[in-house]
This record gives sequence, structure tokens and C-alpha cells, in this order.
Amino acid sequence: MGPMSVEGAWEIVPTPHGDSRGTFLEWYRPDTVAAVTGMDFRPLLGGMSVSARGVTRGIHFADVPPGQAKYVTCVRGAVYDVVVDIRPGSPTYGQWQALRLDDTEHRAVLIGEGLGHGFCALTDDACVVYLCSQPYDPRRERVVHALDPELGITWPASDPVLSPRDAAAPTLRAAREQGLLPGYDAVRRDG
Repeated sequence: MGPMSVEGAWEIVPTPHGDSRGTFLEWYRPDTVAAVTGMDFRPLLGGMSVSARGVTRGIHFADVPPGQAKYVTCVRGAVYDVVVDIRPGSPTYGQWQALRLDDTEHRAVLIGEGLGHGFCALTDDACVVYLCSQPYDPRRERVVHALDPELGITWPASDPVLSPRDAAAPTLRAAREQGLLPGYDAVRRDG
């Protein structure tokens, strides 16, 4: 449990309590998140997606301000979850880190404002749940192409299935040239 290599993202590992009846765990606790991250994460939206094996979603992010931090876990099946630093000026700009989220280890990831997020479903009916710091607003939502060769994300699907919106997304370089990316300094001021 702790910071990931992409600045502004943290892995959270809950402690399961099991017996012959099954397992109980606290998958989200604000005091635990604050202790691990130093971040006062207060969710205003809960969301869920269900994906077939090979579906690749992202790389999604929201305009800053206000941004949208996300607490993400997988409650059924498994996903290859990716956090990408898309903030020009950041010491980890253009870097990404992946981890497996699944219904066995119950890990979660907290993704700070201004970072990009995506995942690839490793199983059919992979169910991912999100807690978000801001409500969804399609006018503020952005995407960078998940298969951008300059990012070089090693997706585990041989033929990733993208939505039409994600397939038409600009590369990281094009998004930067178009002024779509959240600046590192703006994120630090608002975060």
C-alpha cells in the first residue's frame, strides 16, 4: 500500500477478514485513504462499468479545474488497470504504471486530479466500480488514445476493443498541442 511510480497515484490494499462463511473487507475508508495519501478524497459520484474480455477503456481524464480524482477497484473478474501522467511539466509526464485489480486481492487505486486512467478487461463481465471526487460532466471529459505508440502501454489484449470515442482520441502529443491536457502547476494549485 502506498504511492505508485506515477506521481499523484496510490495503490490501496485492504485487509480481508475471512472464515468459513466467506470474506468481509472495507474496500474504501476515507481515514485510510487520507493516512496513505495525505489527500482529503470526498466522493461525490459512484459509478460502475461491466466489460467483456479485451475491452480497453481510456485513457480518460477531466478538465482541471475542477478535475476528477478516482478511487477504482474491480469487484468481479479482473482488469489490467493503467494510470498515465498526462500533465505537462510533471516530473513523471508521459509515464504510466499498470497493476492488476481483481476480485481476489481486492486492491484499489486512487488516481489524483489531472492523471489519465484506463483499463483492459482480463475476464468477461469484469466489473469495475469508481468513486469520483466530481460528478460526471461530458463537457469536461477528455480522452487520450490508449494505443498511442509513444506512450507504449503494453495492453494484454491481442486485439483491444475500443469505443468509437476512444478509437478517435488524439495521441498524447496531439492532445498537448491542442491544449487539452491539464498542466502540472494547475493541478498542484487546485489539488
